[in-house]
Amino acid sequence: QVQLVESGGGLVQAGGSLRLSCAASGRTFSSYTMGWFRQTPGAEREFVAAISRSGALKYYADSVKGRFSISRDNAKNTVYLQMNSLKPEDTAVYYCAAPRNDRIRATMVSEYDYWGQGTQVTVSS
Repeated sequence: QVQLVESGGGLVQAGGSLRLSCAASGRTFSSYTMGWFRQTPGAEREFVAAISRSGALKYYADSVKGRFSISRDNAKNTVYLQMNSLKPEDTAVYYCAAPRNDRIRATMVSEYDYWGQGTQVTVSS
């Protein structure tokens, strides 16, 4: 059974930084794309970033390009989301996700099958 556990959320002032981590278990981590999504109350879950299984390909939502960076350490079965220059509109619950079968350029919620429990990120103005 695939398990994803996020950590690293918290409260930060606008302009600050946070690094989220997602520890994966249950299958060969390095064989799958990984993604980050976020969701605010009453809104649909939205794509933030994704990374290919080797880490060579990375995709970002326009709203976070140049500020967020996704990376992975396959030896540690962990994917990271470095968030810099945070804005109040980045406030959300952030989720780590993985597909059942590897996909290229997976940026939609429907392309992912496994989800973590989420970690809250709050950016104060």
